Amino acid sequence: MERHYYLLRIQYLGFRYSGWQRQPGQKTIEGMLLKTLKYVLPDRKYKILGSSRTDSRVSSLDGAFELFLEGQPLSDENNFKQDFNLNLPPDIRILEISKVSQAFNIINDASYKEYQYLFACGEKLHPFCAPIMAGFPKNLDIPLMQEGASLFMGTHNFSSYTTKDQKGSRLERTVSLSELLPNTEFMASFFPDKSYVLRIGGYGFVRYQVRMIMGALVSLGSGKLSLDQLRTSLNAPETLELTYIAPGSGLHLHQLDFREGN
Repeated sequence: MERHYYLLRIQYLGFRYSGWQRQPGQKTIEGMLLKTLKYVLPDRKYKILGSSRTDSRVSSLDGAFELFLEGQPLSDENNFKQDFNLNLPPDIRILEISKVSQAFNIINDASYKEYQYLFACGEKLHPFCAPIMAGFPKNLDIPLMQEGASLFMGTHNFSSYTTKDQKGSRLERTVSLSELLPNTEFMASFFPDKSYVLRIGGYGFVRYQVRMIMGALVSLGSGKLSLDQLRTSLNAPETLELTYIAPGSGLHLHQLDFREGN
């Protein structure tokens, strides 16, 4: 049967979802997309594949998924996008849709991903911050955390920065961007006077890697971990076990690029 391939760019607030991947009895981004597609594409056969499986409460400003549609192509892609958005909940939005070739691979053709982790410290945050910003009640040594963030640049074995069930995966990854900065991009009247963002970029990441990097930096900033221990976690990961995973609500996929031609 004839099949057509579409790349859809997507934004979503992940706070009320149990991650991307469809799970029995759980509200997920993938599940909500499939439920909505069943309404806007009645009596059609299709499947979808996401570019990455974000965790529970993690959001996306620049995500993507591929739609594999059997039978006739979409008659009007823009009308389809409008109809899709009209029927999706307000915390999920389709940004654009484009047709791609059969050769396109949404996983392997991703060339760069940047995640950002938004956080503040030293005070209880306004409740409206909860969906997008993590709050750490104790004051943190931000300059030390900035120094620590730079250590993640380069190629390292990140086996200390994932769960035990991932130990058989390819754990050597290259981080091309790692910096901790004052937050100047995300603003709201209910934000604290000072907030910060950790920016992490690279080709790909293992499960929980960014959240565990953030967790290690929080441990560093609170005096529970030293810079030498942070170096050890990358140079001799088998000698140091890290267990703190920062909350998912502060994390979002900020940028996703594909190789030229896709």
